[in-house]
Amino acid sequence: MSNSTTHTTDATPVDADADPVLELDGVSKRYGSERVISDLELTVRDGEILTLLGPSGCGKTTTLRLISGLERPDGGEVRLNETAVAGPGTFVSPERRGIGVVFQEFALFPHLTAAENVAFGLDGWSERQREARVEELLSLVGLEAQGDSYPDELSGGQQQRVALARSLAPEPEVLLLDEPFSNLDVDLRVQMREEVRRILKETGVTAVSVTHDQEEAMSISDRVAVMNDGKIEQVGTPERVFQQPKSRFVAGFLGHASFLPGYVHGDEVSTGLGPVPRDQIHGLAGSYDRTRIDVLVRPDDLTAIPTDGEADGRVVARRYLGPTILYEVRLDDDTTVQCMHNHDETISLDEPVRIDLSADHELAWFPVEQRPDAAAADDD
Repeated sequence: MSNSTTHTTDATPVDADADPVLELDGVSKRYGSERVISDLELTVRDGEILTLLGPSGCGKTTTLRLISGLERPDGGEVRLNETAVAGPGTFVSPERRGIGVVFQEFALFPHLTAAENVAFGLDGWSERQREARVEELLSLVGLEAQGDSYPDELSGGQQQRVALARSLAPEPEVLLLDEPFSNLDVDLRVQMREEVRRILKETGVTAVSVTHDQEEAMSISDRVAVMNDGKIEQVGTPERVFQQPKSRFVAGFLGHASFLPGYVHGDEVSTGLGPVPRDQIHGLAGSYDRTRIDVLVRPDDLTAIPTDGEADGRVVARRYLGPTILYEVRLDDDTTVQCMHNHDETISLDEPVRIDLSADHELAWFPVEQRPDAAAADDD
C-alpha cells in the first residue's frame, strides 16, 4: 500500500459542514459481563460514506446493529436527523428507522425476480410509482436487461447490485453495508467496490460500511473510523488516518508499519539510518528537543541496497507478493524494518544491505513510552 490513497471515482468530497444525519453519543453495549462497545462517539454527515474498520471482535458489527435497531444500547443515544431512535426511554424499531441494510450474503428472495426483489420494500407505493422506481434503480446498477432473471441466474456481482438496488428503493435515510464484498472473488471485489461507490455517490445516500479489509475501506470511503476493543481510535479521511495515525494500533493496522528509533536534536532527528530533517516529521514541536521518539516508516519509504561495504543490517525474511517483494531487514541495533521492492529486484536472505530512507513526505512519530514493551520495561 502506498502513502497516497486516492478514491476510484471523481466524486466531490463531502462538505465538512454538511448536516449530521447519524449521531452516536456515548453509546455502550454489553453482552453479559463483557463490554463490547464503550462510550462510542460518531457523527456521519449527509451524503457521506463512512467505514467502520477494525479486526474481528473489535465491535464494528455490533455498532452497525445498534444503528439499525437490531440491538438496544445499554447506554448513550443514537440519533437520526437529530431525533433520538435509541436511548434512555426511547427505542424505535428497525422497520420504522428508515434505514436500509445490504448484508454480506445479499439475502435475495430466490422465488422473486430481480425486479420483484427490488420492489419488495415499496409497500404503499402505487403500481406506477413502483414500476418507475424499479426501472430507475435497475438502470442505475446496470441491470436493465436482467429484471426478469431469478437470483440463481445471476452472477455474484449482479446479485450484489440487486441487493443494493433493493436497499436503496425505499429511499432510506442511511444505508448500512455489512462486509458487502466478502463473498466475492478478489477481482470482482475490486470492481464492485468502484461500482458501489459510484452508485452511492450518484444517489447521494448517506452510508455506513463495516469491513476488516483495509484496502476496501480506503478505496470506498470518504472517512474511515478505525475501531479497536470497542472504541474508535481515530476518524478521518483515508489519507489522514494512513499518513498521520494517532496510535501505534492504527499505524500497524493500516498496512505494514516499522518504527525507527530516533533522537530529536536541533533541526534533525538522528536515526540508525541517518539524520531526518526535523521539519519532515509531522507535528514535532520544539518542546520535544533532546527526546527519544519512534518514527513511523512504511515499506515504500525504504530501499534495501546490497553492499560489500558498510551495511545497516541483514535481510532476515522475504515475502513474494507477485508484483512486489517485501523484505524484512534486521538493523545493527536490532530494530526490524520492512522494504518494498519490485518483483525483479532479488536480494538473498542474510545478505548485508544498506537502507536508503527515500520518503519525500512527512513522517508520523510516536513517543517512546507508547511502545507496547515500555510499560513492562518500567515495571522491571
